[in-house]
Amino acid sequence: MNLRQLKYFIATAELGQVSRAASELRISQSSITTAVRELEQDLDVILFVRTAHGMELTPPGRELLGAAREIMEKVEMARNVVQSHSEIEGTINIAATYTVIGYFLPYHLDRLNHRFPKLDIRLSELNRESIEEGLITNRFDMAVLLTSNTANPELETQTLLRSQRRLWVPQNHPLQLKGLATFAEIAEEDYIMLTVDEAAHTSMKYWGPTGLSPKIKLRTSSTEAVRSMVANGQGVTILSDMVHRPWSLEGRRIGTVTTDLEIPSMDVGLAWHKGQAWSEATRVFYDYFTEVFLEPQMGHQAQRV
Repeated sequence: MNLRQLKYFIATAELGQVSRAASELRISQSSITTAVRELEQDLDVILFVRTAHGMELTPPGRELLGAAREIMEKVEMARNVVQSHSEIEGTINIAATYTVIGYFLPYHLDRLNHRFPKLDIRLSELNRESIEEGLITNRFDMAVLLTSNTANPELETQTLLRSQRRLWVPQNHPLQLKGLATFAEIAEEDYIMLTVDEAAHTSMKYWGPTGLSPKIKLRTSSTEAVRSMVANGQGVTILSDMVHRPWSLEGRRIGTVTTDLEIPSMDVGLAWHKGQAWSEATRVFYDYFTEVFLEPQMGHQAQRV
């Protein structure tokens, strides 16, 4: 096992297709497939299965993804130790939604703090509507939010990552053992509905076309409550990979299952007031995220949460 193999593995897992991973990393598809095959042989496990939607992680693949990200983060931390700190200074007012603050931003704020110690990032947690208003009135310089929920014509957005949504089930649930769930089967299960960050509204976008409705047992704004309810066999839910954790607080496992119909991804990115002049601090903030998530040579660092 080496860093190159882990880099290619992470890119494939996050982008879902070998062709997309190869394009992002600017290498051949054969380089990707060879690295993944070598990794599978070294670990003696199958990391991916091919589906109609692309490359899907197996349970061992999901376990490795978390560990691989931690390894690459440690490598990046080591690089930061030997790099000189930037003298850029200034204040930037940033707004973010609940999900972004809980599952995406902390790691990156820490990196920004180490890279730009004189940059003062002032963070506010708000819902999408309040954030959009704050951007338009110039209360905030930039926001980090779910760009898949944003369509305000006065704002510009830049999506950084797309997190696939899947069905969450307790360990050894029949649908997990089957390996694929239809919406008709999901509709027969008790459903735990997360409401934070417009999750309930978003869910109707992919339930609607099926002509079915989830059998909602609980509506809650707590992601941990959803996790515990699912892990304890009280229901199932559909949420994104970004907020998935394999264990509940009680130590029970939570599995994921691919659905027969493609579910829109949860997209995370930046937003700002269209036409607004940027300060140096705002530019540094924007450049950091586009460097990490959008530049091909940094592709292995995508979705670090």
